[in-house]
Amino acid sequence: VKFVESGGGLVQPGGSLRLSCAASGFTFSSFAMSWYRQAPEKERELVATITGASASTNYADSMKGRFTISRDNAKNTVYLQMNSLKPEDTAVYYCHTKLGFHSYWGQGTQVTVSS
Repeated sequence: VKFVESGGGLVQPGGSLRLSCAASGFTFSSFAMSWYRQAPEKERELVATITGASASTNYADSMKGRFTISRDNAKNTVYLQMNSLKPEDTAVYYCHTKLGFHSYWGQGTQVTVSS
């Protein structure tokens, strides 16, 4: 299993970013995918999850209405569209999946929201 994340960077408050996570090594369309984030000196927290074939979504309360998770099963890629970004959204963002008892993580992409 391998993930390649991209799309992070520096953005001003109120701005937008779109993260991508290209997956390989498993049947992508069959498994739920999630985005997590970890801010400095804080625990890693769930941002959003999208199921496999049905693409049902679920969000942490603080991200609802601002973030949108989506997937393209033809490209084996999951996305996180982030709008109305706030300084408190600054964190390393990771994509994740769980296959049976095993969790798999991307390398993370840094998002910094600052003026």
